[in-house]
Amino acid sequence: MNSPFYTAEHEAYREVVRRFVEREIEPFAHQWDEAGEFPRALYEKAAGIGLLGLGFPEEYGGTPADQFMKIVASQELARAGAGGVNASLMSHTIGSPPIARAARPEIKARVLPQVLSGRKISALAITEPGGGSDVANLRTRARRDGDHYVVSGEKTFITSGMRADYITVAVRTGGQGAGGVSLLLIEGDTPGLSRTKLKKMGWWASDTATLHFDDCRVPAENLIGEEGHGFRLIMQNFNSERIGMAASCTAYARVCLEEAIAYAKERKTFGKPIAQHQVIRHKLVDMAQRVAASQAMLEMLAWRLEQGESPVAEICMMKNQATQTMAFCASEAVQIFGGAGFMRGVKVERIYREVKVNAIGGGTEEIMKDLASRQMGL
Repeated sequence: MNSPFYTAEHEAYREVVRRFVEREIEPFAHQWDEAGEFPRALYEKAAGIGLLGLGFPEEYGGTPADQFMKIVASQELARAGAGGVNASLMSHTIGSPPIARAARPEIKARVLPQVLSGRKISALAITEPGGGSDVANLRTRARRDGDHYVVSGEKTFITSGMRADYITVAVRTGGQGAGGVSLLLIEGDTPGLSRTKLKKMGWWASDTATLHFDDCRVPAENLIGEEGHGFRLIMQNFNSERIGMAASCTAYARVCLEEAIAYAKERKTFGKPIAQHQVIRHKLVDMAQRVAASQAMLEMLAWRLEQGESPVAEICMMKNQATQTMAFCASEAVQIFGGAGFMRGVKVERIYREVKVNAIGGGTEEIMKDLASRQMGL
């Protein structure tokens, strides 16, 4: 794509990820969706092209990456139209940043190399059955007992929840409100931890779980950051997650556009390709317009982040812009495909099923508007 924001290095890596997706994901996307999982071996393959280490410290196996390199990776992964694969394969991008940012050095040295090499899986556990983005009022309790914390409670809708080896968990170590929230690293084999698999509308290939903590004893050294300071780490994580989701959603919308154009040129009705019918051409232009607007907004926001700004309101609006664009393009693409778009096994059908999880995950559309309005002083 022509843009002043991408260097030759960005474009070279785009080709690396594109070949990886074409070879290792796209041919199997439908099969994995139907199976409800993908092979763990994919993590190490992704690590082999540097995908898992993007943006993480080099000393732990990571690779320095700016916002645009992350956009390249997210948008090339989206080309397979396999949101469930991407969600679990990249769950470490929300599970591991707090570890890299604030865990003890010995924890970083033990955990991060295993995750970034694809040997272990990292997940984030914030949402609870009684609340999602209302992090300040979470109920999972971590009580200090000597050199351990004793954790009791539940988390739900956890991506990679069934297979995660390391789970970054938001817990209440103090009183009510944001000041009582901390982050703990809980290992997957901790006694007292059990998991229940959840069935979903979309993201079938991504394992999603409810986690049950029944007096789990967690070493105190697994505290991430300071006790009572977890809320800020979580908010920093949310901003990064929302930018990543916006990049992916814009790319999924572009996939819908590209698939719809290709189908419209081949499918014939009334003696000519449907692309020659004005109503279809107008649908395609409407899709292209929204994709272009979303991509432009995304890249300008990424540029501002690179300048050291923290435009929280715009990040929230960007997520809504991208998910709304994805919703529009997925719907229009299925409409253009007609009955073929209702059949399992095509990209536009998978993407259509996965619209809502993006509009909900990382903060619902309503929450994004509320956060943006507060940042704007309204």
